[in-house]
Amino acid sequence: LKILGGMILDIKEKILELLREKNLPPLFPDKLMEALGFAQSDRVIFMGILNDMVESGQLVRTRKNKYALPETLGFLVGRLQGNSKGFAFFIPDSEDEQDIFIPPENLNGAMHKDRVMVRVFRDRFSLAPSREGEVYKVLERANTSIVGTFERDQHYGFVVPDDPRISNDIFVARENMLDAQTGHKVVVEVFRWPESRRNPEGRIVEVLGHKDEPGTDILSIIRQFNLPETFSEETLNLVKKIPQKVSQEEISRRRDLRDLKTFTMDGADAKDLDDAISIERNEEGNFILGVHIADVNHYIFENSPLDKEALARGTSVYLVDRVVPMLPKELSNGICSLNPNEDRLTMSVIMEVDKNGKVLDYSIEETVIRSKMRMVYEDVTMILEDGEKDPEVLERYRDFMDELRDAEELCRILNRERAKRGSIDFNLDETQILLDEKGKPIDIRPAERGISNRIIEEFMLLCNETIAQHIFWQEIPFMYRVHEDPDIEKMLDFNELIQNFGYKLKGIREGIHPKVLQSLLLDIKDKPEERIISTIMLRSLQKARYSHENLGHFGLATRNYCHFTAPIRRYPDLMIHRIIKESIHGKLTAGRLKQLEEVLPDMAKHCSARERTADEAERETEALKKVEFMADKVGEEFDGIISGVTGYGLYVQLPNTVEGLVRVSSIEDDYYNFVEKHYCLIGERHRRIFRIGDPIRIKVLNVDMVMRNIDFVLAD
Repeated sequence: LKILGGMILDIKEKILELLREKNLPPLFPDKLMEALGFAQSDRVIFMGILNDMVESGQLVRTRKNKYALPETLGFLVGRLQGNSKGFAFFIPDSEDEQDIFIPPENLNGAMHKDRVMVRVFRDRFSLAPSREGEVYKVLERANTSIVGTFERDQHYGFVVPDDPRISNDIFVARENMLDAQTGHKVVVEVFRWPESRRNPEGRIVEVLGHKDEPGTDILSIIRQFNLPETFSEETLNLVKKIPQKVSQEEISRRRDLRDLKTFTMDGADAKDLDDAISIERNEEGNFILGVHIADVNHYIFENSPLDKEALARGTSVYLVDRVVPMLPKELSNGICSLNPNEDRLTMSVIMEVDKNGKVLDYSIEETVIRSKMRMVYEDVTMILEDGEKDPEVLERYRDFMDELRDAEELCRILNRERAKRGSIDFNLDETQILLDEKGKPIDIRPAERGISNRIIEEFMLLCNETIAQHIFWQEIPFMYRVHEDPDIEKMLDFNELIQNFGYKLKGIREGIHPKVLQSLLLDIKDKPEERIISTIMLRSLQKARYSHENLGHFGLATRNYCHFTAPIRRYPDLMIHRIIKESIHGKLTAGRLKQLEEVLPDMAKHCSARERTADEAERETEALKKVEFMADKVGEEFDGIISGVTGYGLYVQLPNTVEGLVRVSSIEDDYYNFVEKHYCLIGERHRRIFRIGDPIRIKVLNVDMVMRNIDFVLAD
C-alpha cells in the first residue's frame, strides 16, 4: 500500500508538472495519458487519479470533460476567513496571490475555515483580476461540529455559534435537541450545509452546561478548538508500565552528573519542569554553562500509541485556568519532570562560553542529573534586582548566590551580543489573569518579566542555536524553527505609520535587516508609544514556524535555530531529541535518513498548525476572562492609550492590557474623518485629532459577553 501510495503521488506530480511547465490549455484525459506515456490499459487507474485531483482542488474538470490547473481557468484554492457581518475573505494557498473579498451572496454555502475553490472576477474596466470573487466549490468542510449557545422554541431551536466568524445560526429540529434548554452551551453536529436563504441544520451531540455555570465557558472553548481532554486507554495503559524511578542500569550507561550543582528556575505554579541549568567558571575565567533537558524520548518509542497521540496534539495548551497537556501527567509532572533531589534522565548541552558570549566548545550527551534546588522566578528577581530583600528567601538561596551572580553576568553578556548582531527583543507585556475558586477573574495585570526570566530565556536561546548549528553542519534531516524575512509591502506600510510619531526606517526598499527594527525598539523604549509601535511591528512581521528547511530566523538574526529545550510540551523538541540520540548512537543509516526526509516536511506543517490552534485557544480564553472582568465596571472611568484607529472608532488599551472600542458615532463634539495614511481621526470643525499612542480617558459603556466586545466612550 505504501509503494502504491508513493506511485500515485508521483503520477499526480507529473500531471501537475506537465500542465505547469508548458502552460497547457484544458486537455482531454487521452491527451494527458499520451503526453505522460500511459497506455490505454491504464485508463481506469488514470481516471481515478484525475478525479481524486479534482476533488482535492488540484485540477478543474470543464463541462467538456477536459482537465486543467485551477489558475489556468481563473480559479484559486485556499481557505475562507469568515466575518460576523456575513461576508468572508479568501486566503489563497499561494503566497503570491492577494486575499479576495467574498460578499455574502457569493459564499454559496461555504463557511469560515472551509477549504474552497474560488472564481476571481475580472475588473469591469480592465482585464486585470479584481479583489472580489465567489466560491465555486467547497473542497473540505471545517465545521463538522460547532460550539454555541442554544435558543429553544416549542418545535425547533437554533444554536448561535460562539465563533462570530461563523455567521450562520444552526437550525435544530425538535428530535435533535438532546433535551437542551435555552441558555445551554452545546456541541452541534452539522449534517446539512447552508443553501440560499436556508440555515445549516444539525443535531446536538453534547450539552456542556448552562452558559452562566462556572467552568462552562472554558469547556466551550476546549470543544470549539477540538482540544483533547483525555488520553486514550491504550496510551494510559502504556504510561502505567513506565517506572517512576531511574534504574541503575540506565545510570551506568550515561554520564553521571548527579553531583553537579544543577537547579531549575520556573514560575511558582509550574509542575512540568523540563529544563535545569548549571553554571561555573573554569581556570581561564570562561563560563561552563550546562543546559540539561528532560530526556522524554527515553520513555516514548517512535510510532507507539503514546508517540502518535503526542504528535496529534503537537503542543501543550495553556489556558487561563488549566493546561491541556501534550503528555500524560505521569510523564510531564512525574518521571520526566526535573524535580529537586530526584534522579532524572536528561540530554545535556554543556558549553564553554567566553566573556564575549562566544561558544568556544560544547558537548551534547545523554546524562543523569539530580537537581539541587527548585528556584522560583519571583525569588531570583528579588535577590538580583529588588532593593528590599526578604531574609527568609536570602537564607533559602544562600548556597547558590555565586551561581546566580554568574548567571546574571552571562545573561547580560549574551543579551548584549545578540543585540549587536541585530536580534529583536520585544518588550511586550503578557497578561496575567488571577481567578477565584469558581473561575471568576479577580485581577488582570501585565505579567512581570524580570532578570530571572531573561536568564532562562538567554540560556535556552543559546542552547537551541548551538543544537541547530551542530546539526546543520552535519547535513542531517532536521526540523528547524524559522522566521522568514518580512514582506516589503508590510514594512513600507509600517514605516508610513511610525512617521506619525517622528520615526523612520532606513533603506528598507532594498530589503530590511533586523538591526533596523532593533534600533527603532531602542528609540521608543520607555516612551508612551512603545507598546503600540512594538505591537504593530510584531504584526507586520512573518510568523515563526517549523520547517524541514533551514531558512534562518530573522527575529533572532541567526542563520541556525531550532526548538530543543521543551520536549515535555512541544513535539518538535521531542523529535529533535530523537534525531540527536540516533546521531550519537550511529543509528542514522541511509534508510533512516531517507525516512526522515519524507516525514519531516508534513510533521513540521502539522506542528506549526497545532501551535497556531493553541495560540488561538489561549487568546480566546484570555479575551473571555477580560470581558468577564470588565462586566461589573460599566460606568467606571480609566486612563488608557489609543492602540488602533479605524474609520469606525478608536481602540483603547488600558494599563491592565484590556482593550475596548470607542465608536466614532459616540464622539459627538464634531464630525470626524478617518485619515488612513496617518492612522488618525480628525474633527472637521475643531480639528481635534486622535492618533495611535495618544493617552486618553474613557468610561466603560457596555460589555457584551456573547460577542466578547467592550465598548468605551470618552470620559470628557
